[in-house]
Amino acid sequence: MLAFLIRRLLQTIPTVLAVVLLVFVLFSVVPGSIASTMSDDSDPQVELRMKKQLGLDQPVYMRFGAYVARLATGDLGASFRTREPVTTMIAKRAWPTLQLIFASMAFAVLLGVPLGFIAALRPGSLVDTVSMVLAVSGLSLAKFWLGLLLMYLFALKLGWLPSFGYGDGGLKYLILPAVTLGVSPMALLARTTRAAVLEIMTADFVRTARSKGMSETRVVKWHVMRNALVLILTTMGLQFGALMGQAVVVEKLFSWPGIGSLLVDSVLQRDIPAVQGSILVVVLFFLAINLLIDVLYGVIDPRIRYA
Repeated sequence: MLAFLIRRLLQTIPTVLAVVLLVFVLFSVVPGSIASTMSDDSDPQVELRMKKQLGLDQPVYMRFGAYVARLATGDLGASFRTREPVTTMIAKRAWPTLQLIFASMAFAVLLGVPLGFIAALRPGSLVDTVSMVLAVSGLSLAKFWLGLLLMYLFALKLGWLPSFGYGDGGLKYLILPAVTLGVSPMALLARTTRAAVLEIMTADFVRTARSKGMSETRVVKWHVMRNALVLILTTMGLQFGALMGQAVVVEKLFSWPGIGSLLVDSVLQRDIPAVQGSILVVVLFFLAINLLIDVLYGVIDPRIRYA
């Protein structure tokens, strides 16, 4: 297991470097720069002086090499616009984003997994039909439209919840963004769980357990549930990464002060260090979650071993 963890950690280095290089190249070929947006004077000399102060007058490969060298020491640089360290900016936004993502995933798991199990244990029933209709609807709904709909209903019409903002970080501010973000993974988990359970229910080892007189409850608990968790965990790991990307839309819609909104603002302002730092954090979060999922595979299914 230790060798597996070390190997996976080493494999993240090329991924991180590729992401950083891609962002660097994209912002280098896009016309315009932050120097032109920050300079109030139309004099080209002022813009050139601004580029020199920000280090944008150097070739791309030199800037990339300097950034990678700083990155190796944990330095993400300073924002072009505010001159604030990027690590400080991200640290301020990380907790609201983590709140939103984990609340969304909790909503998805607590509703989607039981719904999928119940539908699979009663295939063709009314519960199965209704749950799958809800699942397909949840996958089809655009988050922007769903967020506006929830905002209109629960904030404007009923007045139960605030329509936007972070406030004091309390639960009432978290509910609408979390539900908006969590509906899609909830629907996907419901469909994935149903498919996994239906497949396992017809497996030979399940039929053998039943032929030995094991009760249906024990069959589901000890054979079906544990084997289905492998596929469910895989889906959860992929959805965690997807939520980091989808949170950009939800955070802007609900004025949520997270990394997603920081990323959008930084892109619009061409603040390259802040963009790179935000994307790097998203990538590292996705890699860490998938590494954790891989470790949990061995805990849930003893047959899985890491060479």
